[in-house]
Amino acid sequence: MDKLLEPILRQPLSDALYVQLKGKIIDGELKPGERLPSERVLSEESGVNRGAVREAIKRLQQAGLVAVKQGGKHEVLDYRLQGSLELLPSLLINSKGVVDPKVVLGVMGMRSAIAPEIAADAARLGGAELADRLDQVLSVMEGGLHDLNALQVGAMHFWQSLAMACDNIAYQLAFNTMRRSYHEVWDKLTYVMAREFQDVGNLKAIAVAVRHADVEAARAAARAHVDLGRKALESVFALM
Repeated sequence: MDKLLEPILRQPLSDALYVQLKGKIIDGELKPGERLPSERVLSEESGVNRGAVREAIKRLQQAGLVAVKQGGKHEVLDYRLQGSLELLPSLLINSKGVVDPKVVLGVMGMRSAIAPEIAADAARLGGAELADRLDQVLSVMEGGLHDLNALQVGAMHFWQSLAMACDNIAYQLAFNTMRRSYHEVWDKLTYVMAREFQDVGNLKAIAVAVRHADVEAARAAARAHVDLGRKALESVFALM
């Protein structure tokens, strides 16, 4: 009988085991309703101690991937029903290293819905100090409009500043999840989303709206900006 797990080397033990088991569940090798192997089996196959096994299982429970049962008969859950946003980065690329277009477009759809509201909230609360920080980021971006990598970094800093300035913890945590998800496919999106990264005009409009507390102008400019990236990705995946 083939082993479920690979030996774990040179990684924090519970983290590495969590990553392996999470991958098995997301890829469908461990299906909803199935029981995880016992802690003893997991320990023997992975080569980690029982304490690390229990910690990994606890993390799987927190992520909505398993239900912890008495007697160690832990059950795999359907992550689509029980999972949290923590799983998004893992879903973007499968175990074979292939990007899932449906998940990418789902993340972009969430971004298109949330980004305008983040900008609007930042405009309501941010004021001159935030606008000054945004202008500094834009100044750097304008100095390198042909350097897509630098523009990509600048755009991330711009949006992070907006997210941290808004007064909605749900938006902030959702932004953090989207940022981590985005980093999983960072290099693959650099050229696909070039038009958005070069769209400094709408970013400047957001900064102006923040300075003048113009909520609707911030929302409109943000929507126009992120729609460039969303439409570019939709076009690329439509050709696949």
